[in-house]
Amino acid sequence: MKKINLFLTLLIPVMLSAQQTDTAEVFDYSKFGDAEGVKRFCTQKVLNQTPQRIISIGYEYQGDFHMPSVPVSAMLPAMQDFHVNRVNSYRFQLNLPLVSTTKLIWQLGANFWSSRFAVEKPNTNLFANGLNNTAMVSAGINTTVFKPLNEKNFLIFQASLDGNGVFQRISDVNGKAFTVSGAAVYGWKKSEKNMIGVGIGRTYRAGQVIHLPVLFWNKTFNDHWGMELFLPGRGYLRYNVSTSNIFQLGYELEGNQFWMGLPNSPNGTVFIQRSELKPRIMWDKKLSGFIWLNAQAGLRYNWRFDVMNQYDARKDNLRYFTSNLGNPLFFSISLNFVSP
Repeated sequence: MKKINLFLTLLIPVMLSAQQTDTAEVFDYSKFGDAEGVKRFCTQKVLNQTPQRIISIGYEYQGDFHMPSVPVSAMLPAMQDFHVNRVNSYRFQLNLPLVSTTKLIWQLGANFWSSRFAVEKPNTNLFANGLNNTAMVSAGINTTVFKPLNEKNFLIFQASLDGNGVFQRISDVNGKAFTVSGAAVYGWKKSEKNMIGVGIGRTYRAGQVIHLPVLFWNKTFNDHWGMELFLPGRGYLRYNVSTSNIFQLGYELEGNQFWMGLPNSPNGTVFIQRSELKPRIMWDKKLSGFIWLNAQAGLRYNWRFDVMNQYDARKDNLRYFTSNLGNPLFFSISLNFVSP
């Protein structure tokens, strides 16, 4: 019996050793490491960046200003000066992600911008009456594609089609009321705090179509400070009080070309090349979940308000008139449903 016990005592360590060897052969932990050959892609954001809006509904108010040098008609050289008591604007934006993967992000959007000029005593002037009685509207569709090429490089494509005009009826909408804009950018994702890109764009932000180089640069300097640029269209210095409370200081250039029927003009129609430079301060505050409030205040500076006789006209002999609008203060507020 003692011999049997001794035999079992010597056998158990051998069996345990064999089991450990078999287990080690079955569970090869090296197989659970990073797989070789898996391609990685950069993301479209930097840390602490302002949240992207999926749905936005807003209102903007501009204070009073002068609108000088409006002609009585094409047949009379006389000019009239008007005073605009205010401009009320309503905005709606929609951006839906159609594809959202590590290899491609594709968004389709829609926008609506309506501005009503409250002209004081427009009297019989057809242009002043048109602005006073009918909103200046811009509505369209747009798309944005973010294509990461690898961990460091990416492409951005943007395109938009907008119908713009002072339309008294739906039948006034015509082919010459539409404008096409777009941009293409090649960029580098330096880190999770820095991405920069360069490209070329076609835009009506200056009121008339221009083609120009663009600079895209989103950078977070630390937990509080950063910047978000898409020059020359817009640029902001950002201060994060927290991840749900953000201030920005900067500017945006807004505008387009608007069709307008005007019987007493040389061709019966004119094209208002409207552009506004808006230096401003913005506040974004999370209210609940994905609902954010945005409030803005600043100066609306008249970049261009040229009324032309032809679509995309530039020459002086095609200009019906130019009005050097006054530069009022403005404020706006919007509710936004943002992406996670």
